[in-house]
Amino acid sequence: MTSVVLRPNESQDQLLRRFRKKVVRSGVLSTVRKKRWFISKSENRRMEEKKSARRMKRRQYTRPDR
Repeated sequence: MTSVVLRPNESQDQLLRRFRKKVVRSGVLSTVRKKRWFISKSENRRMEEKKSARRMKRRQYTRPDR
């Protein structure tokens, strides 16, 4: 569980901002979004293969000369 402690002379806005950053860095929200719907193993594997293909395509792309 993510938690933050109020520092001396820290405003509520700063505290909230720090908490949000911690939540994003911990990856809790992305995990919850992924698990919102059931995805079968085969579908997950297909999605990972597509991601991999996109990554490889991006890495192989070279900028044209100007």
